[in-house]
Amino acid sequence: MKSTSTSAINVNQLFQQAHNEGTLSAQSLQTLEQIDIGVQIQAGLGVSVENVHASEVILVTMMVDDSGSIRFSGNAQTVREGHNTVLDALAASKQSGGILSHTCYLNGTILFPYLPMSILDDLMKKRTGVVRYVPNPLVVRMDTKNYDPNEGTPLYDQTVVLLGRVLPKYQEFAEAGVMARTITLIITDGADEHSTTASAASVKSLVQDLIGENHIVAGMGIAGGGQEPFRNIFRQMGIPDQWILTPGSNSSEIRKAFQVFSQSAVRASQGAAQFNQTGAGGFLTA
Repeated sequence: MKSTSTSAINVNQLFQQAHNEGTLSAQSLQTLEQIDIGVQIQAGLGVSVENVHASEVILVTMMVDDSGSIRFSGNAQTVREGHNTVLDALAASKQSGGILSHTCYLNGTILFPYLPMSILDDLMKKRTGVVRYVPNPLVVRMDTKNYDPNEGTPLYDQTVVLLGRVLPKYQEFAEAGVMARTITLIITDGADEHSTTASAASVKSLVQDLIGENHIVAGMGIAGGGQEPFRNIFRQMGIPDQWILTPGSNSSEIRKAFQVFSQSAVRASQGAAQFNQTGAGGFLTA
């Protein structure tokens, strides 16, 4: 499989088109237009629609907190394991060929762009004619070398960047006639401290424009903040209560929260009816 990127996409044009169609409000369009499109969004768009052989796709997107407080609280390894648990569940799903995943960190690092969780085993097909899918080796797992949380918490700015990737990637498939849906998880262990352009209100406008029939946006608040403060943080960002996870600060609760998200993502990938049911019920339906 080629890893052809989608760098030819005119992201600003897609944003304007979404606004013209009524998907994006004027406030959301203005928020997105403040982003450095070339650097921050294009780099995460990943594989092109021509290289994905599925009639339906779901985009599973995770933004993982890489602030220093994750390390100071002793949760870095737990977060690595939790993220990898999600990847394992997606790769094991029967729909894995139609699941595209993308992981980035809260301070802008891209672990890997949008890639299908499984690919056709070309060698097996050539030798035996048997069609078999295998895990995509380009999907990167988190480890001690690629995840060392030691930065800040630009939660609002980077949530805008994140959703600024989800939207054009979704529209790329939709315009090619491929049914697309999205489920996005924002992981933080604290409130915003370092954003310079976006606010909770601008994020809320964008989230509320997107969530609905084909989009789910979820939040996970881990460690050190208590349950209610995290709920307030995510509510201010427009995330519905049923899509907020607030595990405690111990590793077993954090791992369980990642497992709950993975169950929801797998269920949401099983067609329109399951996606709609999962979207309406939130984590309670996992």
